[in-house]
Amino acid sequence: MDRFVSHYLLRLDSKGRVSIPAPFRAVLAQDGLDGLFFCPALDRPALDVGGKALLNEIEQLIASFPPYSEEREQFSTALYGTSETLKMDAEGRVTLTEALKDHAGIMEAVSFVGLGHKFQIWAPDRLGKQLSEATGAVRKMRKRLSAQGMAAEPRGARER
Repeated sequence: MDRFVSHYLLRLDSKGRVSIPAPFRAVLAQDGLDGLFFCPALDRPALDVGGKALLNEIEQLIASFPPYSEEREQFSTALYGTSETLKMDAEGRVTLTEALKDHAGIMEAVSFVGLGHKFQIWAPDRLGKQLSEATGAVRKMRKRLSAQGMAAEPRGARER
């Protein structure tokens, strides 16, 4: 598997370290980046984490703005200026910095959630709310898309 999927709840140890879930470590091992790229999510209290795929996505976003434009400078500052590359120890643990923990509201435990090309780290109570909101929004979108599909379908197509 080359995608981050599922979600996990883990505790920080007494030294403030957390183990990256084994399935996520397996994806990272295929990625080839030396370390994990951590970036505070821009629009929610979570951390975006990944390897080359996440870095490539950020590069593409920044490159979409003209060189030396204010937007390009702002995105570069917000995404690179607040990011960190952390190394895993031999047991697959990382020590989250205070700045990263503060952004996500992390204290004693963390929730990991796979998003395909990256994963996010959340405070557990915040992830529960986010999962519920996302599921509700997707259900509404599905109903809307289903209704649009029915309206676009030619008459009698279902009867064939």
